[in-house]
Amino acid sequence: MSKNAVRSMTAFSRCEASYDWGTLSWEIRSVNHRYLEPGLRLPDALRALEPTVRDNLRKQLSRGKVDCTLQLRLNTVANQALKINEQLLDQYLTAANLVNERIARLPTDAAPVAAVDLLFRPGVIEQNDLDNEQLNAAALKLFNQALTEHIAHREREGAELAGFILQRLNNIGEHVKQLKPMIPAIVQQQKDKLHARLAELKGELDSNRLEQEITLLAQRVDVDEELDRLNTHIAEVTRALKDGGSIGRRLDFLMQELNRETNTLSSKSISSDTTLIAVDMKVLIEQMREQVQNIE
Repeated sequence: MSKNAVRSMTAFSRCEASYDWGTLSWEIRSVNHRYLEPGLRLPDALRALEPTVRDNLRKQLSRGKVDCTLQLRLNTVANQALKINEQLLDQYLTAANLVNERIARLPTDAAPVAAVDLLFRPGVIEQNDLDNEQLNAAALKLFNQALTEHIAHREREGAELAGFILQRLNNIGEHVKQLKPMIPAIVQQQKDKLHARLAELKGELDSNRLEQEITLLAQRVDVDEELDRLNTHIAEVTRALKDGGSIGRRLDFLMQELNRETNTLSSKSISSDTTLIAVDMKVLIEQMREQVQNIE
């Protein structure tokens, strides 16, 4: 495990261990969630472990809906003599005799209580006592092993997500590089078109008004600030992925900022080339946003 690793919130792990008295098995499943939401299913004999398990989860994970299931299967030995709680059995027998006596007075016949039914009354057959401390220690040790494997799975998935995001991020960076030198030529082209159109009006417009219109046009299509901010956000996403840790919320915010700048870029577009590039960038950002939702 590494504190600098990018982790996915989607993962699964399962650990099982056998002992003289039986078998323990843990399953840990997690999916994406805004916060850490643990869900525990433990057998009654091990319910006391719940606070410790929750505490370990909080120390190791920061986000995700995490379902943890513990199963306990006790061994039954064929040649082991059954231990009967004779005092409890006597009480059941006394009650059964009383019931049979009352049934005998009724006009209809009824079958007497079978001995085997009494044997399987709660508590009549006693389980061999287990050392609770030993049982809890074994279950907790196995849980920590399952949690370690779960985190390793998260990190493997996280590495794949980081690679996916970086690939799209590099593509966006290439689009920004492509756009940067295109803008002055596009602005000049629009100015020339405006001059040519106004020249056809043969001086009907005031020259000062003409210069104002050209200046406003240049301001409307100037996207240098948007391109600079896109480069800044690209650098921040790259830095976050490198730093690792719990970065999901920060990446989600940065995706929103990337999308905001790209929308502005698209709204200022006056060229089919820049429009197509802006559309490609929006597609890449949306793909990244989908993957960021799974990052812890």
